[in-house]
Amino acid sequence: MRKKLTVIPERCSGCRVCELVCAISHAGVNNPKKANIRVISLYPHPVIKMPVVCDQCKKPKCRDACPTDAIVVTDGVVTILEDRCISCHACVSACPIGAIFVHEDIETPFKCDMCGGNPKCVAACPKKAILYVPEHTLGQAHRLASALQYANMQEVEYFEHGEKKKLRYAEIETGGTRGDSR
Repeated sequence: MRKKLTVIPERCSGCRVCELVCAISHAGVNNPKKANIRVISLYPHPVIKMPVVCDQCKKPKCRDACPTDAIVVTDGVVTILEDRCISCHACVSACPIGAIFVHEDIETPFKCDMCGGNPKCVAACPKKAILYVPEHTLGQAHRLASALQYANMQEVEYFEHGEKKKLRYAEIETGGTRGDSR
């Protein structure tokens, strides 16, 4: 059974422990800029913090962009072969989610390799924002997050025929009983 990493952004606190563990594990240094994973933060509102990890695509655009066939897929893991890589960075530009990184001290681009099937970032994440799950369950986490987000909405703004409108959801009362129509 193939497993993949998935991220639940709502759980991420932005602590960046995943970056540190990854950098220490792969580069042997306490430098998050050398990690195969990155936490992005978007401001001002809503504040979003989210780890970016390789999706291990079945048909990787990074591999297709590589002029030297330095990117291969083995047992579902997309890997950059350093001995074939010419550091042209075509893979970096081709990655649709920005999960291939470069650093001036490292000769070739680098990316998540899922730590050989035991991702250190998953074990280190204090909020369980990064999960290592069977591939067939990937959508479940996203469906749950969507349903929870919907359940907590009180109003939605939308446009209809060029006019801005608001749809208000019923507010949940803590003191009333079900069916109470006050």
